[in-house]
Amino acid sequence: MITSCGNTEQKADSSSSGKKVALTAAGATFPLPYYNLVFKNYTKTQGTLVTYGGIGSGGGIRSLKDRVVDFGATDAFLSDKKAADMPAKVIHIPTCLGAVVVAYNLPGLEEIKLSNELLEAIFMGEITNWSDAKIKAENPGANFPTLDITFVHRSDGSGTTYIFSDYMSKISSKWETEVGRGKSLKWPVGMGAKGNPGVAGTIKQTIGAIGYIGSEYAFAQKIPYAKIKNSSGNFIEPSIESISASANVEIPADTRVMLTNSSDPYAYPISGFTWIILYKEQSYNGRSLAQAEGTVNFLNWLIDKEAQAIAPLVHYAPLPKKAVERAKEILKSTTYSGRPILKQ
Repeated sequence: MITSCGNTEQKADSSSSGKKVALTAAGATFPLPYYNLVFKNYTKTQGTLVTYGGIGSGGGIRSLKDRVVDFGATDAFLSDKKAADMPAKVIHIPTCLGAVVVAYNLPGLEEIKLSNELLEAIFMGEITNWSDAKIKAENPGANFPTLDITFVHRSDGSGTTYIFSDYMSKISSKWETEVGRGKSLKWPVGMGAKGNPGVAGTIKQTIGAIGYIGSEYAFAQKIPYAKIKNSSGNFIEPSIESISASANVEIPADTRVMLTNSSDPYAYPISGFTWIILYKEQSYNGRSLAQAEGTVNFLNWLIDKEAQAIAPLVHYAPLPKKAVERAKEILKSTTYSGRPILKQ
């Protein structure tokens, strides 16, 4: 568990009732670097302790379903079927945008390019050595070693996996048919590791490894990552600008949209929203009004300017204006015993 704590001398009421609350959440590791920073900031300025466990998107959804957290976190929105399995109506609040990078460990090679065809062949286990002629043809002048490829994937239920597999399903009919998209998959090849930190650590320690991780983990551990060919045929690396460009799409009222393989020519193609999920009706399991208000007020702050300005500091893209507008409307729909929590 990651516990956010800080100076509590500068306290502000976390609810209109004036009662102090502590918030507990769990879920995705994809946005964990951002959440660690922004939750700590909220604790310092508002005096509300926010505790977050990075246990993967699948764990975040289960924790909310079991009602053991105030909110969950996931990089894969709940489908209609999954939402129907929850005890009550769940709403989605996007919090930022991030990239999933294809990271690798090849000493001496600081840049490689991977086309859709290469991604399919490598991750389906059809290309097994870095000296393969197809890899060399896409990367003229690069000195690839004769070295077996080790694919590292997530072993836990993961929204990062969902984003990656959603992209792969869009660019490869073979992947879509044989592997598909999901938080947990039956992998054709490779070895598993838990969480983005686990995959990043395994790649860094394994010469010849390749795998998918949240971009901040590659940046933090200085793990090289590939340029990926987008839908316009441009090889793009993740940046605040290229991640933001992926959101140049119509955002539905419930914000449930995948941004992978964006049609924007400048978009990094494996990008996506990450969401906080919570119950629309906040009166359950004996929750107090103060707890409900504390939860919703915190999320309203999280999608506003102060918190969004922090996202680029850890290489996440802030929400576009339309996503913020959608999220604020959704938060206005939250209720406690049928009454709106946020003042209109």
